[in-house]
Amino acid sequence: MKREAAADYPSPWWRRRGVAWLAVCLTGVGLLAVNVGVYQGTIDFYLTGILVIAWINVILAVSLNLINGFTGQFSLGHAGFMAVGAYVSGLLTVYLDWPFPVVLIIAGLSSALIGVLIGLPTLRLRGDYLAIATLGFGEIVRVVLLNLKTTGGPRGLGGIAPKTSFFSAEAVTIVTIIVISNLIRSSHGRALVAIREDEIAAEAMGIDTTKYKVLAFSIGAAFAGVAGCLFAHHQMFIDPRSFTFQRSIEILVMVVLGGLGSITGSIVSAIILTILPEALRGMAQYRMIVYSLLLIGLMLVRPQGLFGTKELRDFLGTGSAGELPGKSRGRALGGKGGEGR
Repeated sequence: MKREAAADYPSPWWRRRGVAWLAVCLTGVGLLAVNVGVYQGTIDFYLTGILVIAWINVILAVSLNLINGFTGQFSLGHAGFMAVGAYVSGLLTVYLDWPFPVVLIIAGLSSALIGVLIGLPTLRLRGDYLAIATLGFGEIVRVVLLNLKTTGGPRGLGGIAPKTSFFSAEAVTIVTIIVISNLIRSSHGRALVAIREDEIAAEAMGIDTTKYKVLAFSIGAAFAGVAGCLFAHHQMFIDPRSFTFQRSIEILVMVVLGGLGSITGSIVSAIILTILPEALRGMAQYRMIVYSLLLIGLMLVRPQGLFGTKELRDFLGTGSAGELPGKSRGRALGGKGGEGR
């Protein structure tokens, strides 16, 4: 019995924190090496392009986690907001030749405005009904883009200036992570988590649930629009096929795989799921099968995601005692009071 108890006893806290700090240091050194390699040109154009897409996916995953993971609203229309930002920025660049920083801000504001207009009527819905409504929004955006002559219709919009670089995408990603992290740790973030846990109880405590849900929806949409702007100015060509329902599912998979309610998990899973398909490209027609099997296996082993609801500071021992911990994946999707039913 003593031997079994010793085997079940967790490793010392200092050992766990030591491993976490070591992982952080190695990650920092690796990131620094990548930046130096890109700056000096030792990393080729192809690998640099993959890294830029990885940064864009991090922005998309973190912003969707704000809606799905922290607020508990099941949205499937993130690709629609990305499309709005991509086309607004692309049109401003192609026809008006506006400066890229201004275009980036306008793309985010445009998507945020659409998020407010869509969120006000749809966020009164819950669970599957909200998912269907946001899915419909994404498809409406795609169909409108297909039929507009200004956007090039099904032929797409070309001639977009290549303004997105590795360093600009990295800088915008860092800003996104800082803004959303600070929002979650603020009093407004506590209100969002309260809505996720039990919306009825949150209303009873005096929280304006509609206001906070629209706030989270619009902020997530704004960063999705920024990601769309970076994507358009990286690809230099966009068409409606880049923003289908499948794209929304890909972003959702990144969030669920990393852990609903974990920004750290969204960052890690977005990078992994961007690099993994390219790493398996040498397997030709079998690469997507292997990719799918790896995802299924990981979800069987870690159904709560890679990080669950934990953040990096939880492993490093630097978290504040007053912070609200995350809850289970099921609550994040549907809430406690039967919202997901």
